[in-house]
Amino acid sequence: MTLPTKMTATGSCESVPFPIRNPNGCSERISLLSDYLEAEIPGLTVEYVPVTEYTGAVTGFRVGDLDAVWFGGLTGVQARLEVDGANAIAQRDIDEEFTSVFIARADSGIEPIEGVDGLSVLAGRSFTFGSESSTSGRLMPQSFLSQAGIDPTEDFAGQPGFSGSHDATIEVVSAGSFEVGALNSQVWDARVAEGAVDTDEVIEIFRTPPYFDYHWVAQPDLDDRLGDGFTEDLTTALTGLDESNPDHAAILELFGAGSFIVTDNANYEAIELVGRETGLIR
Repeated sequence: MTLPTKMTATGSCESVPFPIRNPNGCSERISLLSDYLEAEIPGLTVEYVPVTEYTGAVTGFRVGDLDAVWFGGLTGVQARLEVDGANAIAQRDIDEEFTSVFIARADSGIEPIEGVDGLSVLAGRSFTFGSESSTSGRLMPQSFLSQAGIDPTEDFAGQPGFSGSHDATIEVVSAGSFEVGALNSQVWDARVAEGAVDTDEVIEIFRTPPYFDYHWVAQPDLDDRLGDGFTEDLTTALTGLDESNPDHAAILELFGAGSFIVTDNANYEAIELVGRETGLIR
């Protein structure tokens, strides 16, 4: 196969929970992955384009500046709807059954909740999401709240907040700025495990049912520009990362994954439906 010399790729640092609070981690993650892809696909050079927020990644993909992007569930759907024929190609093993958690101030009096319907007890409480475009910090939590009969624009104590990130949600709930918040369960579990959360002040009250989330999305014309079969080669390379290989394990750890697995657009139909129901996809 004859390949041009460059593919552009990005992973939104805002959208991915790992590496933990490391400002250089996003670059490190993609740098290691780029080196791996260049070794796996002869003749390829990967140019990493740093993006620090959701809309920038979607815009870059829409205008064709980015060939492959590591998106959250919602932003991946938004990007594909902007580019006819774009494809979800790979996801982490954990993204088949991703979850969000609802957390609360321990002194709020809110007891652990069993079942989505139980979220109705949050009516009248102050509440914060994470980023406005976050799948795990806004879209899916809002969907489950809706199933429980709560309209975030009407049923909380004041309008819901948007902390901007998963870590910030923990911080503002811990500080008492909001009684309740929702965030990515992987971030929450990691922060608790490393002792960064005072669980005497902030507690988990509910873990959502699972849904599909983060994934790689590729432009539809990669095979035309980079050679027949390139998209398949890229997918094979991503899913070929093996945690028993120390070099591969370093990449997977930075993505918070045990492996990458093949995915497709159909897996995100539920995300699109919820996005339309909540008005985040029009």
